[in-house]
Formats: sequence, structure tokens, C-alpha cells
Amino acid sequence: MNFKRAFTRAVCSFAVLAVSGTVAEPVFAKDWTSVTIATEAAYEPWNMTLPGGKISGFEPELMQNLCERIKLECKLTAQDWDGMIPGLRAGKFDVLMDAIMVTPERERAVAFTRPYASTPGAFVATDPRLLASLGGNGNVVKLTGDPKADKAFVDQLRVALKGKTIGIQVGTAYTDFIKKNFSDIATVREYKKSPERDMDLLMGRVDIAFDDVTYFTSVLNQPENKKLVFVGPKIGGSIWGPGEALAFRKEDAELKSKFDAALSGALADGTVRKLSQKWFKTDIQP
Repeated sequence: MNFKRAFTRAVCSFAVLAVSGTVAEPVFAKDWTSVTIATEAAYEPWNMTLPGGKISGFEPELMQNLCERIKLECKLTAQDWDGMIPGLRAGKFDVLMDAIMVTPERERAVAFTRPYASTPGAFVATDPRLLASLGGNGNVVKLTGDPKADKAFVDQLRVALKGKTIGIQVGTAYTDFIKKNFSDIATVREYKKSPERDMDLLMGRVDIAFDDVTYFTSVLNQPENKKLVFVGPKIGGSIWGPGEALAFRKEDAELKSKFDAALSGALADGTVRKLSQKWFKTDIQP
């Protein structure tokens, strides 16, 4: 339908309603006093479930600070990653907070605040020699997301990963990168939760795993995971978009605006930096 036809139809529809006396009432913004925030509660140290059942981590503490600034009552609820965006759009909760990278595909479905973090991805394995041919172990290689610009490095990775089994959490920006570039030369195994993937890595069911570097840093610090090591360079850059942000329904623009303002304050006064140092031992601000 072209613009002229759409406009004509809208005018005609309004005229019919006006004549019949049934013009719809205007829609007023919701008076927000409380919100429900969905988080995975299993992506340490971004978010986690403590032994007593409390949800803690970098994001829950940041959310508590934001809600105090906005003067909102906030309730955290655990939700599997693959059900988050559908649940948000269905009205099960009002905000998503789970180290969610802003991507063009996701922006078509939900609205994002300004980013509060930006982190690279990394490979982990039990064999420290696995990506030795790439060199630069621990360095950050910045990719753009442009296949032509990134081809040289991706081709090196393809040689090193040929015939391997790669473990990845389902539905993440990292999943798309791994499946798009390596599914034809390696076996890509997807997991609902990252810890399930990590267990298979330890048991030898997968050869290598790819995930956020901050998540893996926490995992490798746990005694039961002492066999796991970082391998190859970390991968950062604009390929992952502007960073991690909170997600909202598109129609809840006023609520998103409140959180944008609160995030701006938390970034400006050092709150995000302080929480970042506490949970990640480094500054992950974008």
C-alpha cells in the first residue's frame, strides 16, 4: 500500500467513526510504578542464582541502582534465553537484562537502551594448542562483520577448526558468527545454557567453545574447571554491534526513556565502572 492510499484510508476511517459517534478513546501512556525484569540467572558473572535462590551478579546490582534512580519497584525473574524476546513481546515481563548484544535483527523485534557494556568473544578448550597456529593468544582481533574485510582472519580460523566440534549457546550473536562461518567445515553443537556446554567441553564431547570473554573468565576461575584454558585471540570490534543493552517492547518508549536516563547517570557518575571492576575485575563500559 503506498503512502497516499494509506493516508486516504486513514482519513476515511476516521470520518466514518466521527459520524457514527464511535471515535476511539486516545491511548495514554502507562503510569509505570513496577516492572518485571527477565534474566537468565545462569550467565555468571553477568547474572547468577545464589544457593539461597537470590538472583545476583553485575546486571542485577546495576538494575537495582537504576530502579532506585527511577523510583520503580523492580522484580527479577529467571527465564531461559531462547524464550526471552517472545516472552517480552507477549507481555510476560517488561524488561530484558541478560548481556544482550544490540544487533540489527534484534532491533527489528525490540527497542534497546544505550549500551552499558561492550565485550569481546573468546574460545576456550582443554587443549591449549588448539588454535596455536593463529598466534596472538589473548590479544583482541577486531572484526567488522563485513565478510570481505574479515576474510583473512576467518579463513585462518576455518583451517584451525576444520573437523572440530564447536559448542555454542543457542540464539546468541556468537551463535550466528559460528554457524555462518564454520558449520560447513566443523560440527556446531548448540546448547540451551552455557554451563551445559561447558560440562560437555570438560567431558570431551566438544573440542572447543565460544562465548563472551567475561563469562569464560568467571568459569575458568572455578576449581572444577581448571582443565579449561583460553585459546587463540579474542574477537572484538563492530561485528558485535555497539554493545550490550536493556531491551523493551517497542510500544513502551516512555519506560525505555526512563531507563536510558538512569543508565546515562550510572555511566556518568562511575556506578557502571565500579560494578564492572567488582564483578569482572576490568572496565567493560562501551
